[in-house]
Amino acid sequence: MSAGFWFQSNWPSLLGAIGVVGGLLFNGIALRSETKARRVTNLVQLTQNHREIWAELYSNPKLLRVIDPAADIVKQPPTEDEETFVNSVILHLNSSYYALEDHLVTKPEGLCRDVRDFFSLPVPRAIWERRREEQNIRFVQFVEKCRG
Repeated sequence: MSAGFWFQSNWPSLLGAIGVVGGLLFNGIALRSETKARRVTNLVQLTQNHREIWAELYSNPKLLRVIDPAADIVKQPPTEDEETFVNSVILHLNSSYYALEDHLVTKPEGLCRDVRDFFSLPVPRAIWERRREEQNIRFVQFVEKCRG
């Protein structure tokens, strides 16, 4: 039995197998491309949400104390507006954290530094201390790890 005879009698099966393998390779490449595109879309959405939250801070002078490193929270505890703003940041960070954990977006290199810097400010730190009990433990561990 020669190779030519085997090929002549089995070429339909061989072509079918090549087609299946080619289809799997094509699907793998398409899935990888779709995953990259989805990550970019998710990152754009997170960035847009981030910009909207922080635009509120800069458009509302009553919120500027949130980023004041000299804010005296003993003399003047956080206001309702400040509490609402910081809660928005916490919720956004929580969503971002779980998107990062599920590899739905690429992790920004300076994320922990940003978290540490934000929660080291007096107003966000005070609100976080009260609100962290309401958060999922993995998220709290992430924030606490970043805070140092």
